[in-house]
Amino acid sequence: MKKLYTFLLLSLVMLTSCNPEKELKSLISELEGTLLPLYVESSKSYWTGTTTGNPEDFQRYAQASIKIAEIYSDKVIFDKLNRMKKGGRVNNPLLKRQLDILYLSFLKGQADTTLQNQIIEKESLLEQKYASFRAEFRGEKVNDNYVEEVLRTSTDNKALEEIWNAHKAIGPYVAEDVLEIVRLRNTLAQSLGFDNYYTMSLTFSEQDPEEISALFNELDEMTSEGFAVLKADMDKMFSARYRIPVEKLMPWHYQGRFFQEAPDLYPVDLDKYYKGRNLETLTTDFYNSIGLNVSTIMMNSDLYPRDGKNQHAYCIDIDHNGDVRVLCNISDTEQWMSTMLHEFGHAVYAVGHDAAGNPLFLREAAHSFTTEAVAMMFDRLSRNTEWMKVMVDLSDEEAATINEDCIRSLRLQQLVFSRWTQVMYRFEKEMYANPEQDLNTLWWNLVEKYQLLTRPEGRDEPDWASKIHIALYPCYYHNYQLGALLASQLHHYIVTNVTKSQDMANDCYVGSKEVGEWLQEYVFNPGMRYEWNEMIEKATGEKLTAAYYKMQFVD
Repeated sequence: MKKLYTFLLLSLVMLTSCNPEKELKSLISELEGTLLPLYVESSKSYWTGTTTGNPEDFQRYAQASIKIAEIYSDKVIFDKLNRMKKGGRVNNPLLKRQLDILYLSFLKGQADTTLQNQIIEKESLLEQKYASFRAEFRGEKVNDNYVEEVLRTSTDNKALEEIWNAHKAIGPYVAEDVLEIVRLRNTLAQSLGFDNYYTMSLTFSEQDPEEISALFNELDEMTSEGFAVLKADMDKMFSARYRIPVEKLMPWHYQGRFFQEAPDLYPVDLDKYYKGRNLETLTTDFYNSIGLNVSTIMMNSDLYPRDGKNQHAYCIDIDHNGDVRVLCNISDTEQWMSTMLHEFGHAVYAVGHDAAGNPLFLREAAHSFTTEAVAMMFDRLSRNTEWMKVMVDLSDEEAATINEDCIRSLRLQQLVFSRWTQVMYRFEKEMYANPEQDLNTLWWNLVEKYQLLTRPEGRDEPDWASKIHIALYPCYYHNYQLGALLASQLHHYIVTNVTKSQDMANDCYVGSKEVGEWLQEYVFNPGMRYEWNEMIEKATGEKLTAAYYKMQFVD
């Protein structure tokens, strides 16, 4: 009897191994049951930690993340996936796609578990440092909104310099921690056979590092001349505004902490149209008008600033089953209107890809930059006069008066941001290639070259560390620029084939439910069923191209 049982068991094992699709289905089911509860625990802890600043929640987040990392480090499972991938006998498209995604996830997990846990723990502690830091300005602790307000509105040169320096004080506070994590990330990448963490990250996100470099070189060439002209105009205006010679203009004169957003270069004051407005209502009404209901998301979100709360903005998919939330710190300004439209763009995408028909491991955006594209396509509307006429009762007369400046300000915004992404992309690439170099100097060399800002005399501080993305969202920032390209490509397709207005400058989608329907069918619901460029081609008829970004903002 024992021999018969052994024979039957071996036969079953052989039958399963002879049917790799059945074996893969079984493995996927097992992983779903194991990983989903941990993912939910991780997401909920992160949400609570960033909304309260409670260290215990960050610790729970770190513990759940460590458990997830331990599962992805399982060599037995990786060997199974590797065998199935090399065998080439998984032909079902959905199963094959899940195999590709799981293979990359488990390949990354094959690094030393102790090292992975060390990185997670240090990232969690660093997250707390960024969340709790407040700039000290003239004897008071102030939040980022206050810093931005002073930089944007003050004409007091001394105050501008002081508050800019106060914000940059976070750099020395976190720089050594950031560098330690960078070195650990590189060690992890090299243990898996990659040159450095940057190369590994792009490879794992299905991007070719050489193609991304070529694209950024193309964008540099495409935008440098137009930006230089705008920057010269900007310098003349700011010279008059601050009553100093052009050559005395410093980074604190450009109305922001990083010069990543468009200064108020044109006479239109967009903030006044949002003063006293309920940004929650505006966001809800707009998305509902295009057939994308955000009422439940809004109800579950945390939107207003308070002590201890993370000062940034993000969207999180808690359970890959429709529990999607947004964190913001809104005030009644155009920038926060844009941010709300942006984050809820991420949110409607997430709800769409969480469709019940999608396998769990395909309930993600086709790529991180494709969800950025949707978010950016919507965030541009806060400066669109047609949108403002419907949403904030802008009169036809006033719309006609400010329309040209709104279009020019959006173009300025895009070019300013594009040059900033050049700094971020190239800094990270160089930092991971050699973290022991003089990063303070590298940072300012790039800022001078691509943003045309003047380095403060004798400046030798880790100002690069004041940008949270470099520390905690590594090798991601280039995706914002790819998202900007795709946003223009999607917008062009919509105005040409969905609303059929043919109006790239003014179409704002309000009331066009077919826009939401098209996005749901061709962009959101497919999730990760297709590699990102295949999804883009299926949706728009073309692979990712810079042509429509150039058409919209450069030509």
